[in-house]
Amino acid sequence: MSYHLASIVSGEAEQNFDKGWQTNLWPMWHFLEALRAQHRATGGTYRPKVIFTSSIAVFGGPYPQKITDDFLQAPQTSYGAQKAACELLIQDFSRKGFLTGMSLRLPTICVRPGKPNLAASSFFSGIIREPLNGEEARLPVPDTERHWHASPRSAARFLRHAASLTPDDLAGRTALNLPGVSCTVAEQIEALRDVAGADVVARIKPAPDEAIMAIVKGWPRDFDPARARALGFTAEESFREIIEVYIADDLPHDPRQAP
Repeated sequence: MSYHLASIVSGEAEQNFDKGWQTNLWPMWHFLEALRAQHRATGGTYRPKVIFTSSIAVFGGPYPQKITDDFLQAPQTSYGAQKAACELLIQDFSRKGFLTGMSLRLPTICVRPGKPNLAASSFFSGIIREPLNGEEARLPVPDTERHWHASPRSAARFLRHAASLTPDDLAGRTALNLPGVSCTVAEQIEALRDVAGADVVARIKPAPDEAIMAIVKGWPRDFDPARARALGFTAEESFREIIEVYIADDLPHDPRQAP
């Protein structure tokens, strides 16, 4: 069994068109071709399971109030198009019996530990992570922006659970929208205020960025992932839970307790 998590992130893929396609699509093609060659060499007995971390960026507007499992793919970024192309490759190689593939359309994973990266979604984690670590955070979009989130702990659980599913479970549809929490940036900030107080929230500073706004504006905001839930996938029910996961798993000291 293989997990395919490698790609360059959304902002970088949008800024560097050639690098995005060369990194996010063609290695997948060569990887699947190598698996197909091994399948043939073993007379068809080798049929590995491949779990690919896709993205909700495969979708594009106009959006319904909630995206259901039947909503079409119409990506509005190069990153989304690259993820969608990989999904189709996995679907077809699975259909032909060369492998057993699955594409998991992850919510934005938040709060990510570590330093900011070039993902356009990086600020969703930054406006929580940096203030909790005593640092200033930049908010590049209006606080009315709504998005779909799950914690790193949920992401790991998604990957583990996917490994237990069979082709019969998927019934020929290898891509899944996964559960998450839909909330606005303002609701994120209020959850942070509830957890850590006004002084921590005061470290968030508006810093409008037109390029990030343009990318984020094309992303989906809410889902009804009925199929994934029926298959046993679960995530947090509130953004406060997501913050508490970050505090428990990645902060050396709970900000709600005295040093």
